[in-house]
Amino acid sequence: MSTDPRNATDTVVVGRIGRPHGVRGEVTIEVRTDDPDLRFAPGAVLLTEPAARGPLTVVGRRWHREVLLLQFEGSGSREDAEELRNTELHVPVADLPALEDPDVFYDHQLVGLAARLPDGAPLGEIVAVRHEGAELLVVRRGEGGELLVPFVAAIVPTVDLAGGFVVVDPPEGLLDL
Repeated sequence: MSTDPRNATDTVVVGRIGRPHGVRGEVTIEVRTDDPDLRFAPGAVLLTEPAARGPLTVVGRRWHREVLLLQFEGSGSREDAEELRNTELHVPVADLPALEDPDVFYDHQLVGLAARLPDGAPLGEIVAVRHEGAELLVVRRGEGGELLVPFVAAIVPTVDLAGGFVVVDPPEGLLDL
């Protein structure tokens, strides 16, 4: 594994900077982590994409209704905040805590796995995980289309990280969508 902090295989996205909030350099954050209080604690250093905008050090954090607002070191004005808009915030994979539940996975562990049917027939490759009320695996099929597969044990009974695949046991009609 490469140690280049900008290498996508070594980092995971934990957020994306949105619009400025107010005039003192705060920005809204599209949260993409289960633990925003840990990931965005004051003093946290976040890698960025594009890399030239970072790394960024969190100096202020607060919730405004349901929106997380952050302020970064060196960002003291609305103009400074505007320059950070649409920047992805990353942390090194090595900094993620180990998962205690063997049936729980980080998104980056699933992306890139082959999806197979129970008989071993190839279904495609997992290219993303969506969190839209339920977790959905985005499987790119050979002919270029995509399939959304609910990530539940009844439909995805096997996840073999070492083997590089998941087994998808689709209910009737899922593959026809």
